[in-house]
Amino acid sequence: MRELASQKLVGVVQLRVGSKTYAVPVQAVKFDRDSRSEPGGFFDENGQLGILVDSEASEGEVQRQIVRASAEAAQYLSKKLLN
Repeated sequence: MRELASQKLVGVVQLRVGSKTYAVPVQAVKFDRDSRSEPGGFFDENGQLGILVDSEASEGEVQRQIVRASAEAAQYLSKKLLN
């Protein structure tokens, strides 16, 4: 679960889907380490797109989280555009 008050903007990923380009903010948050699922990922909350990464992860792990979440975002946005 993420702590909303502790979000820190770390960058923006630009995703091009079809003829549209989306600027998706990347935010670092502290995740509960007891969870079995991978921390981070893409989200769409009421039209606000974003990517969350683990603020306590290594630089390499953060990069992997961004790549994984970017792929999730591209797939989500592709489906959304087709509907």
